[in-house]
Amino acid sequence: MRFALGVEYDGSGFSGWQRQGHTLGVQQCVEEALARVADHPLNVQCAGRTDAGVHAVGQVIHFDSEAPRRDRAWLLGGNANLPPGISFTWAMPVSDGFHARYSATARRYRYLILNRPARPGVMARRVSWEKRALDAERMQRAAQALLGEHDFSSYRAQGCQSRTPMRCVQEISLERRGDYLVLEIEANAFLHHMVRNIAGVLIDIGAGLRPEGWAAEVLELRDRALGGVTAPPFGLYLMAVRYPPEFGLPAAPTGPLLP
Repeated sequence: MRFALGVEYDGSGFSGWQRQGHTLGVQQCVEEALARVADHPLNVQCAGRTDAGVHAVGQVIHFDSEAPRRDRAWLLGGNANLPPGISFTWAMPVSDGFHARYSATARRYRYLILNRPARPGVMARRVSWEKRALDAERMQRAAQALLGEHDFSSYRAQGCQSRTPMRCVQEISLERRGDYLVLEIEANAFLHHMVRNIAGVLIDIGAGLRPEGWAAEVLELRDRALGGVTAPPFGLYLMAVRYPPEFGLPAAPTGPLLP
């Protein structure tokens, strides 16, 4: 049978999602935990790989197993074998036609910026910190140029392996909540470092180092070398993965709450 699970994790203690030989990735921990429940090795597919330091509250995975286990066993048994910082949030059987990555229709990310002179303590590895005063309204206006389908070559990592730089941003917003700035962005898919590169451009605009039109100018250049700084990973969260309703997956969680 094929099973799907929801996964959340604090990425600050891992080298990213992908299993790697020399460092610990989230995938390795997840596969080892589920293998203990199944009593056989298994391979997990995820909706989207995340980089080192990036968090997730709405990651989705799937795997195949012949082990006769109930949903509750995958959920509670899996969590009993996971290290702190990773948790399964739901589990359910799905059709063989479901694929965590290829069945997805959209992904949603949240980027949290603590904007104050003093560096973070409790939230040190859960937010990005910017001590310069940022104009959230200016950043919000600039971000709207990224809506729609575009060639995001200027916003992808130079080592990005995607076959095409074309992506469709369906929603993007930035608002201030006290000392925090919250960037929300949803697209059909994302390029490597795309959200962090967008955040880097918007931060420079918010700090007054660049004009509002710079986000659009960078987009049109289609050259990563001419883009902005890549923002740190710690403020980035994979919030939700969207699927067609026929799969019947649970609703995405709300994620970290802010004032």
